Amino acid sequence: MSDFKGFSRKALTFLRQLKRNNQRDWFEENKPSYVADVQDVMRAFVQEMDTRFGRFAPEIVGDQKKSIFRIYRDVRFSKDKSPYKTHAACWFFHRGAGKKVGQEAHEGGAGFYFHLEPGASFVGAGIWMPPRPSLQKLRDAIVTDYKGFRAIVDHRNMKRTFGGLSDEGRLMRVPRGYDPNHAAGDMLRHVSYIVGRRLSDADVLDARLAQRLEKDFGVALPLVRWLNRALGYRPADSR
Repeated sequence: MSDFKGFSRKALTFLRQLKRNNQRDWFEENKPSYVADVQDVMRAFVQEMDTRFGRFAPEIVGDQKKSIFRIYRDVRFSKDKSPYKTHAACWFFHRGAGKKVGQEAHEGGAGFYFHLEPGASFVGAGIWMPPRPSLQKLRDAIVTDYKGFRAIVDHRNMKRTFGGLSDEGRLMRVPRGYDPNHAAGDMLRHVSYIVGRRLSDADVLDARLAQRLEKDFGVALPLVRWLNRALGYRPADSR
């Protein structure tokens, strides 16, 4: 295990201040605080969760370089030219999902996500906005194994913890090429297959954060494994 004991109030304070002072000069002046209070603690969190995944989902890994999202925003195609994200986040992914996974959450297979932001932290699992070929595979798999997929997303533990699949971006109609009257029609309208729940500031400051998220991730593991199997990524018994 790492020495991760939860995030400190300094991390939330830094992110609040960054939101008010989203400028390069301010960031460079305060970068030591970012490194010590946000980045280094996130690395310790990733290391600890990687150890925990090794016990209950060995195919899922956390990598201190790949898992942590960059603080720098890509502003090339955005009207908002603020140079920095005002949150910190990391992604735990299938070890066979490819080199790009972890840099952008939609690359590769399904996995687990943690988002740190004052007043808006959350945890999630699944696959967000996969590219069209992957989305096609998932929809075809749902048609083939509709009852199995429905049993996972409707399980009482999934409902109690996450409230079910997110409706973010869901289509108004069943996509072209699928029977609009198929029993899986409502599931085929999704463009992402994700679950998640909000975390309070008290949650992310708690020394038991990793322990509690391990339980959340355990609840979501059947969904992540089902999605990964559909994409050709198999579960593992050991590292």
